[in-house]
Amino acid sequence: MATGSATPGAPPPPGGASTQKVGDVIAAFRPSRRFKTPNSSTSITSLDFDDTGELAIVARDDDTLQIYNCKEGKHAKELKSQKYGAHLARFSHHAQSIIYASTQKDDTIRFLSTHDNSYIRYFKGHSDTVTSISLCPSSDQFISCSRDNTVRLWNLGSPNYFGMLNLHAPYLAVYDPSATVIAIASPPTHSVLLYDVRNFDKPPFASFDLLELEQRFLGAQGGEWTKMEFTNDGKSLVISTTGNGHFVLDAFSGDITHFCYRKAGHSGRLGAGAKSASLAPNGSPAALGQGDVCVTPDGHYLIGGSGDDGLLVWDISKPATANNYLEPTEVLPGHGKSAIVGYNPRTNLLATGDKDFFLWQPDPDLMM
Repeated sequence: MATGSATPGAPPPPGGASTQKVGDVIAAFRPSRRFKTPNSSTSITSLDFDDTGELAIVARDDDTLQIYNCKEGKHAKELKSQKYGAHLARFSHHAQSIIYASTQKDDTIRFLSTHDNSYIRYFKGHSDTVTSISLCPSSDQFISCSRDNTVRLWNLGSPNYFGMLNLHAPYLAVYDPSATVIAIASPPTHSVLLYDVRNFDKPPFASFDLLELEQRFLGAQGGEWTKMEFTNDGKSLVISTTGNGHFVLDAFSGDITHFCYRKAGHSGRLGAGAKSASLAPNGSPAALGQGDVCVTPDGHYLIGGSGDDGLLVWDISKPATANNYLEPTEVLPGHGKSAIVGYNPRTNLLATGDKDFFLWQPDPDLMM
């Protein structure tokens, strides 16, 4: 069970919708609610918000799903998945149902009613670990990627996938905001492929090769890809890494606009496609993750964790510099690492997690 407490010196619990511009409040974000996990060995591995922004769901590697009411700043419900494990939990467009990936027994994706904790449907087909789940923004379709070298397209109304692509290591996939394009990333081949949703069985209409960019910016240390995300205007594509920064690309040309540099490195989670038995840099078992960055709804900022406590903020709306390096414009103090990061789609509220789960909101005293 998760228990919530106010963070000392923090603003009051999250309330109604905030209409202030992100740029007016971004520097004032501070943790306002902390929900402690019962065991120090437990890690949060994924985070998602429902369409209304009222609810957040996290998956933990203690085989539970935790739902939080963002509006009230309270823990709402715990769902157990001890038999199958849980990762990559995503709200459907109906807030009382979710889909999530199994982490044990099999590689089935499960469709669950959170109202009565009963399974609605099973999506069977993958024969190895599911590495990515992305809901279509405008319908009940979704995409899944797996270590079995397939990308599968599904509809929540049917247990059978209606499309499949066989690719080498397609560990990440995401719809663009218009739901007309699917971007698929293969980290081992350093490539991103763009498909027309209506003609996904045809060859990709564009492909981006990031090998040269990785060599230039990540250097010998390198970095695994952890997440791929379009900005809400569809103009930029963000690829986050376990290295010393993240790539912001022009979504049409694939050209780099920014490399969002972080001096302290990453927050310690595994890259997409990595096996859970892999080790962190310090030699201890590393937890799964879904990337430690997110784009703000206005598309102007990238917010992410690092090897240090708190959050980093990059202003990706700035014109590109000659060398494409972009330093953080803000460092937001927090309590521990932020290995999972999300920005509420409807209000100015952030959520982060590593061991514990935090809700952040702008501190009014810092906006005077």
